[in-house]
Amino acid sequence: MANKSHTTDEPIVVEKENNITLIGINRPKVRNAIDSLTGRILSAAIADFENDPKADVGVLHGIGGSFCSGYDLSELAGQQEPQQALSIVHHPDGVMGPTRRMIRKPLVCAITGYCVAGGLELALMCDLRVMEENAVLGFYNRRFGVPLIDGGTVRLPALIGLSRALDLILTGRSVTAKEALEIGLVNRVVAVGAGLGQAYNLAMSIAKYPQLCIRHDRDAAYYGMFSAKSFEDALEREATNVTVELLQGAKAGADKFRQGIGRGGSFSGIKERKLADWERAEMTHESKL
Repeated sequence: MANKSHTTDEPIVVEKENNITLIGINRPKVRNAIDSLTGRILSAAIADFENDPKADVGVLHGIGGSFCSGYDLSELAGQQEPQQALSIVHHPDGVMGPTRRMIRKPLVCAITGYCVAGGLELALMCDLRVMEENAVLGFYNRRFGVPLIDGGTVRLPALIGLSRALDLILTGRSVTAKEALEIGLVNRVVAVGAGLGQAYNLAMSIAKYPQLCIRHDRDAAYYGMFSAKSFEDALEREATNVTVELLQGAKAGADKFRQGIGRGGSFSGIKERKLADWERAEMTHESKL
């Protein structure tokens, strides 16, 4: 995708390309730190993406050089009453955005520059993370006595294990792209300047597949990791959430496979083979069984 310049003053910029929705944090003067108002706007933008029937995959990114430097501490410093701060902390969606719930569609994060403190929690909220090779991760909030309240203590251990997560949570140290890839904190490391484009390409590689099936498998994986009472409960959820509509889509895919479509890894750009009469008759017979 082509790089775009943004001149709007809106703190969150939403763009749509094909079935991909790009959601950009646009507060470059503060390295895209998020105050409570921006967090609410981001929550609304992601909800709109989830509810858009034409949007299948989202890309969350930062505009102006950094992904997100965390919560805007100037807002916290200006609070005179503790109850004011508590009202922000206890917002049901989360402070940084919709971090206290599961996003209903796949979301890819493009990490550039600083992705620290609450910004790292936002990245953890996403399904996949693409990181530029000179970007920096870390819970820098540790330096200022600001707690993690946007899912960092929940999602990070699930991604990289408790021991490694505690290392990052307790020390607040910086994490390079090389280490982040090695420990499974990010999924791709790319050249400087290529983060958003490669995140978009990754989103496209997901968006080309049947989405009902994608969402079933994604939901089952998250349920098994965070919500299942037991191994058996996770397996039951995986099976019972299969619907007639999903099976109809699976049958359509099986029919294409039988014709030789998609065996090379993609359904796009492959001409469907004309079936012989006997094959068509056999498939019709099997569909009636």
